[in-house]
Amino acid sequence: MPSIHKKTIQTIIDGGNHDLAAVNGNQSLLYQTIKQKFIVQETFEEVNKGHGRREKRQVSISQTSLNLSNWPGLTTIIKGESERKTKHQTEYSTRYYISDLNETAFQFYQRIRGYWGVENKVHYVRDVTQGEDKSRIRTTPLPQLLALARNLAINLYRDAGFKNMAQAQRKCGFGLEQILTLFRMKYPCTRGGKKPNQVFVVRSAPDFHAFGSCPQTPVTVEADHIW
Repeated sequence: MPSIHKKTIQTIIDGGNHDLAAVNGNQSLLYQTIKQKFIVQETFEEVNKGHGRREKRQVSISQTSLNLSNWPGLTTIIKGESERKTKHQTEYSTRYYISDLNETAFQFYQRIRGYWGVENKVHYVRDVTQGEDKSRIRTTPLPQLLALARNLAINLYRDAGFKNMAQAQRKCGFGLEQILTLFRMKYPCTRGGKKPNQVFVVRSAPDFHAFGSCPQTPVTVEADHIW
């Protein structure tokens, strides 16, 4: 969750909305103030195990007035702590958040986890799996077009039933068949003396593999229109 500038928070409040923002160390005055004023009033904790690791997440809240004129309307300090233990190492992290909401520790936990769920599903895939962070393309409008292409690829992978985006990307790199399946495109086929400009409709991977090579019902189109 990115940190939010105080002017942005003021705009959110003026619009009649609520805010939940992360506080980073570069916001030194605010960061030190909430650390000093934080007194645990309620805590929610969850432990998950799987894939060779144990993860413990804990969210604590302190509902108090910060009395900071530059940060209006803030009534709750949220402290998020996580412990990630694997066979070889244990990692700890602590994050602070501020909000004008008066909710329970469990409700704030759900909000924060919901944000990181989006981060992991979309931004992490784009940044790491698809290499967006390493891209050196800067000339407008290429970055925007590539972002659209990456989002399209993610949506196609998920629509095809893939849960692991890295695995989906690898499979699509193996050959044209998987890519055509994602787009539900027609797969060119020559078999039994059929003309090269005859193609067979492939609706899904099971349709294709069920016939061994090509489905039985041909659809004739001009070769120029196949791609």
